[in-house]
Amino acid sequence: MLIEDDIKKYLEKCLKPSRYVHTLGVVDVAEKLAIQYNADAKKARIAALLHDSAKNMNNDELIRISKENNHEIDEDYYSSPQLLHGVVGAYIAKNTFDIEDSDILNAITYHTTGRANMCLLEKIIYVADYIEPSRNFQGIESLRELAYRDLDEAVIECCENTIKYILSKKLLLHKNTIEARNYLLIQKQ
Repeated sequence: MLIEDDIKKYLEKCLKPSRYVHTLGVVDVAEKLAIQYNADAKKARIAALLHDSAKNMNNDELIRISKENNHEIDEDYYSSPQLLHGVVGAYIAKNTFDIEDSDILNAITYHTTGRANMCLLEKIIYVADYIEPSRNFQGIESLRELAYRDLDEAVIECCENTIKYILSKKLLLHKNTIEARNYLLIQKQ
């Protein structure tokens, strides 16, 4: 629990109060999903705690830190630099808290866009971020129930909801979200 306490102290300093509350909600849901799907609950809590650790950084900071760490920034990231907060959050996890676990780092990196062939922890964090208690949108309750019955189906629904939302705003859709959805649909055939 010591690392979790250190992370919480860090987050209290760098996140807005509402973002910190959101983060604690993601931690709670991620732990429950980890238990439901026999994943490592401690890893789920740590990934959930750090998933938005860079969320309150401005776009220039996110781009600068990503470049400094040799992360390839494609058109999708340049058009929506806030998508890089997961990438930078993984750098914070590694460089500030000495986290080397690739599942945790990938769960943080891809919690916003998803990606093809996500590991169990990545799926848990992706869905937990979407359904945590402070989220409120039409269909959230059925999605919360689905998450505990069929995690892959919940990931597909989260991807599809994200795609619809991004299209409605006429924004660029990150290819990872499409690939995450399509990968799981192919796996279900």
